[in-house]
Amino acid sequence: MRHLSRFLFVVCSLAVVAAVGVAAFFFWPHDLAAVEASASQPHGADLIARGRYLTIAADCEACHTGPGGQPFAGGLAFKLPFGTIYSPNITPDNDTGIGSWSDAEFVRAVRSGVGKHGEDLYPAFPYTSYALLSTDDILAIKAYLGKLKPVSNRSRASDLSFPFNQRWAVRGWKLLFVPWGQFKVDDRKSAEWNNGAYLVEALAHCGECHTPRGLLFQRKQGEALSGGEVDGWKAWNITSDKTSGIGRWSDDAIASYISTGHTDDHGPAAGAMRQAIDLSLSKLPRSDIDAIVSYLRTVPAQPSSYEGAVVSSVVPAAQTSQPWTPSEQGSGGLGEKIFEGACASCHGWDGSGQNNPRAALLGSHAVNDPSGSNLVRVVLQGSSDPEGTATTAMPAFAQAYSDTEIAALANYMIGHFGNQKGQVTPNDVAQAR
Repeated sequence: MRHLSRFLFVVCSLAVVAAVGVAAFFFWPHDLAAVEASASQPHGADLIARGRYLTIAADCEACHTGPGGQPFAGGLAFKLPFGTIYSPNITPDNDTGIGSWSDAEFVRAVRSGVGKHGEDLYPAFPYTSYALLSTDDILAIKAYLGKLKPVSNRSRASDLSFPFNQRWAVRGWKLLFVPWGQFKVDDRKSAEWNNGAYLVEALAHCGECHTPRGLLFQRKQGEALSGGEVDGWKAWNITSDKTSGIGRWSDDAIASYISTGHTDDHGPAAGAMRQAIDLSLSKLPRSDIDAIVSYLRTVPAQPSSYEGAVVSSVVPAAQTSQPWTPSEQGSGGLGEKIFEGACASCHGWDGSGQNNPRAALLGSHAVNDPSGSNLVRVVLQGSSDPEGTATTAMPAFAQAYSDTEIAALANYMIGHFGNQKGQVTPNDVAQAR
């Protein structure tokens, strides 16, 4: 009965969105409105420099670069529950990129999710956040992209099931969930706070990953930044909650994690978060990092949208171990044997990290989450920066171990370093593959 009720709710919700879509067909702004930069917009080299900074802060390269492809040439697959879409080429190629786009067409796409020919764009493109960007900043991004080397790479067509392949229905979704105005400065707050709010809510679009989604894929703004899920990875709670958020983190710890992908006692970043740090956040000036911290400190505490991953401050098993000696030799079964052979030499039996502080595990959300979602994926996929720097990389073990072995390893690590009972099954690992 519960499954039937859920099904009926989804069907009714889709019907509502479709109805709104029909109405939005007439009201959503598909017409090209004239755009013009303000008098304060820089010119020449200063404009290109501003555009480059904004493009980095918006992390455009990460989504618009396919595996092994040229930067910004598109082709990255977004696998959704209802099909797959591919990021487009945003180099200035006239035929396959945005070389022939006008300023008005580009602003409309970024702010309203409408393509050059009036087609509705899917919200994997985070225009629900970019709608808050200023016209000057959008034009500066276009100016910078226009200086890139053109790459001929035609975008792949989306492969979506009905009714999600009906782009016009997206208009109803946008009418319900896309902001209608640009970011407004809060005069009651400091310039630093406002800069942080602009970065988090608009430019860096943190909420697109760190906010849970509803049945219609909309962000649950009432639970903003309390955690989300992207491709099976958990994006952790970054509200000021002291149990599972960052309420107990120091300002320096938050700043270090954002800018380097690691901080003592909280472990390293992996997956999409590491990519965002490597390609975007690590390249921002310290003033921006401090502004982000200033803003995050004021985000109301929210319990995590996911279960588990409450970081324990006391982990007896790990604390009674030494870097090269486990606490109770032979008590961890298969998982312990695999950890001894493949993991201890880098991470240490006490989780302190042997050769690089990035290898430290204590305090990491990944080993404190009973479901092991991120832990399993980093074991399978490994972790590295875009250059594959060996000193900060973790190898992938997907080919080295079976689903049963990786499940045993994950459960051992969750128990040893998180003091919790791991719930990872071989089927979970198979799904993660």
